[in-house]
Amino acid sequence: MSAANQIEATAARWLLRREDADWSAEDQARLDAWLDAAPAHKVAYWRLEQGWQRLDRLAALRAPASVAPSPRALLAWRPAALAAACAVMLVLGGTLVSRAYLPVEKSYATEVGGRAVVPLPDGSKVELNTATRLRAAVHSKTREVWLDRGEAYFEVAHDKSRPFVVHAGTKTVTVLGTKFSVRREGDRVEVAVVEGRVRVADSRPTHSPAPAPDLTRGEIVIAQGPSTLVAEKSVDRVTSELGWRQGVIYFDQSTLGEAAREFNRYNRKQVVVDDAELARMRIGGNFEATDVDAFLRLLQQAYGLKIDDDGAVAKISS
Repeated sequence: MSAANQIEATAARWLLRREDADWSAEDQARLDAWLDAAPAHKVAYWRLEQGWQRLDRLAALRAPASVAPSPRALLAWRPAALAAACAVMLVLGGTLVSRAYLPVEKSYATEVGGRAVVPLPDGSKVELNTATRLRAAVHSKTREVWLDRGEAYFEVAHDKSRPFVVHAGTKTVTVLGTKFSVRREGDRVEVAVVEGRVRVADSRPTHSPAPAPDLTRGEIVIAQGPSTLVAEKSVDRVTSELGWRQGVIYFDQSTLGEAAREFNRYNRKQVVVDDAELARMRIGGNFEATDVDAFLRLLQQAYGLKIDDDGAVAKISS
């Protein structure tokens, strides 16, 4: 059984156990602890709970109009119906038969050099940068996005009752309504805030007493593993970081090595700087992200550098 199906099965057991006459406050505390242990637990539990409520309504509709179903009959019917619904769901890989009342996780992706704008059901908007993959699940109780790789810009519709949570590696970004970007490369996560306030926290258990940082407009946090750095506040820097939304990348005293890596995110043709000293050379300017050839020509003209370009790889040397 897959991990997802194990979670669904556990959620089903909790729902069935909750119907027992001896359900106690201690039982409720254990259920709450299980729900709080992972977002996937809450999603699975709420899916089944919604399915159970739908089955209750169906039972009431099917009863003769002149005869209301007794509480005893409902209690006898509901566990059996829930068990049947759970069985169907597990067989179908975690998807209930009716999709009308369940949260649906959708996946979105862009290729190298591509961009895409994705509207979400709650009115939020996500803009995907090059080579990005994310998943989103938005429903009546939660709004969650998983950034598997790449970079995305979020304009979140304000909803105090449903925080918007972005999972990026071991970090979670939580907001109510704001504009911000998240970039993930392996275990390195960068968050830049355009508007509003966001909280960046570690999703793993930690013994650190330090509180999760709250970021406001113009702030950037860079996290890698257990380390987190909040950069000096700069609205201009955040604006530059989001230049990709117009297809532009900015360099301000960046090294040539950093510039090459940035161009490699957007282009099939890869730029290589073999010489370590040359890779530390500082450059500045703004460039069209997908026009690596123009960047290489400017390096030749401005610095007299040599370019060995075979169409797939461009090697830069002095």
